[in-house]
Amino acid sequence: MTREWTVFSAQCPSRQSLARIANKWTAMIIILLHEQPLRFGELHRGADGITKKVLADTLRALERDGMIDHATHSDGHGRYELTELGRTLHEPLRALQVWAESHVEDVLDAQDRYDTAADEQTLGH
Repeated sequence: MTREWTVFSAQCPSRQSLARIANKWTAMIIILLHEQPLRFGELHRGADGITKKVLADTLRALERDGMIDHATHSDGHGRYELTELGRTLHEPLRALQVWAESHVEDVLDAQDRYDTAADEQTLGH
C-alpha cells in the first residue's frame, strides 16, 4: 500500500522538507554546489551574508536529509557535494533564482507603491 503525503496535513513529514527547501540558505547552497564540490570556506564566501553557525547548521541539516555529502578528498580537505537526491533540487531552485533576479525591479516597484499608499492612508487618518 502506497502512502499519500501532503504538505497541507499538519502531521505530514513533507512539511519539514518543504521548510528546508524553502529556506534561502538551502537554495543558495544547493545552487553553489551544483557545479562542483566546495569547502566550507568557499561556501561561506559564496553565500554572502550567511554566518558560519547558520552555514554549519544548514549543511548538517542538508546532510541529515540526504541532500549533500561531506567527504575528505585526496588533498586532505573536506568538501561538500550534492547527492543524487540533492541534484534533483537544483533545477527547481535555479528556476526560483532566475525568477527572483528577473523580477527584482517589479517587486521593488510594488513595494514602493504599497509603502506610498500605506503612508498616505496613515497621514489621511
